[in-house]
Amino acid sequence: MPQPGSSWRPQGQPATRPHEYVRGGTCKILTLFHPATGQVHLQPVSSCTNAVLHGWLKERLATILTTLPASAAPPDAALTRHAWEAWQDGLAERFTLPADLPPLRLLLVWDNLTGHKTAEMVVWLCQHGIMPLYTPLGGSWLNMAESIQRILKRRTLDGQHPQSPAEIGTWFQQTAQAWNRQPTPFIWNGKRRTRRRKQHGDAHAVGGSAAHIQRPLSPRSSCPPEWRNPRQVTH
Repeated sequence: MPQPGSSWRPQGQPATRPHEYVRGGTCKILTLFHPATGQVHLQPVSSCTNAVLHGWLKERLATILTTLPASAAPPDAALTRHAWEAWQDGLAERFTLPADLPPLRLLLVWDNLTGHKTAEMVVWLCQHGIMPLYTPLGGSWLNMAESIQRILKRRTLDGQHPQSPAEIGTWFQQTAQAWNRQPTPFIWNGKRRTRRRKQHGDAHAVGGSAAHIQRPLSPRSSCPPEWRNPRQVTH
């Protein structure tokens, strides 16, 4: 009888794979993830230069901003600046905030790469009310986008034999669309909090990170090993 899982085969008829691997190119996946709702924005590309990445980010972020509620009251300059500066408290490296700041509307967490700190991109983010927050060096696992990418990659490619980068990109988009029809919110739940709360049913680790969810993604009663032992925890 077939059992719930990523795949199954009749007894004595194991799945087979081609014995040759031909590298036909590389597919890169640009990802924006909203942990509170579980919604993911995804775009496959053949290269990920700053021009490609920044252009896609601006287009996606501008669309997301249109869905956020606007402030009813006129912004207070002092309170607005305080809201921005509060997110820089405790940072070893801070970028200079512009003199004129709009109301803070969005936090963008992404990796600590030089291309993510270009003056033109940072200024654009600030002008649109977006605060960039960079993960520590060597700490990209703190970005929950890494978790959702791992989940989508497993669902997209496990047991498959794609023939081209374009086919991989199409499969990723289809998987992301299916995910967004019933997304799973992520909850920040680091190792320290896990040690303090070792009660059955608290939450389930996800994507090999410290992000957690209220119910397991798998329909099976037992979770895969990587869900039970989070090792690490969204662009």
